[in-house]
Amino acid sequence: MTTTTTFTRNDIEIATRAADAFTRLYYTTYDSPTRVDDLPKFYRSSSTLTWNGNPCQGTEGVKKLIQDMPSTRHEVQSYDCHPIPGSQPPSLLVTVSGNVTHGRGPAGNPVSTPIKSVDGQPRVFFQSFMLVPDPTAPVVKAGEVAKYYVDADAMRFVG
Repeated sequence: MTTTTTFTRNDIEIATRAADAFTRLYYTTYDSPTRVDDLPKFYRSSSTLTWNGNPCQGTEGVKKLIQDMPSTRHEVQSYDCHPIPGSQPPSLLVTVSGNVTHGRGPAGNPVSTPIKSVDGQPRVFFQSFMLVPDPTAPVVKAGEVAKYYVDADAMRFVG
């Protein structure tokens, strides 16, 4: 027997609030000077990340990826959230698009940098997250946003 889940308007609103809070906190953390220590806290040892075609596993994989990367500045242009039936609260598929600049931007490049170099230039990115309710977090009350962690993450430059 197949069980279907119908989400209410309230379920969608809570999921959207969770995605909004996650997106703001994630990219603020990603762009912070403490990102090497703080960004892996969004993940678990079982989490997977594919960064522009390069796979990473777990919190240590995320930490290594971030520590080898220049500083970043993300400008989120849009995001969307889709609750996934099967658990309560539901898992969330969050998709994000925007621009990211690595390093200090074009003005921070050495004079010897070729004019057409992508170093320091804003690049368009698209990122998808599968957020899963954190079973170790305290139980939330009706109407509250659940605590989630990143189970799967795929980022790709598209421009």
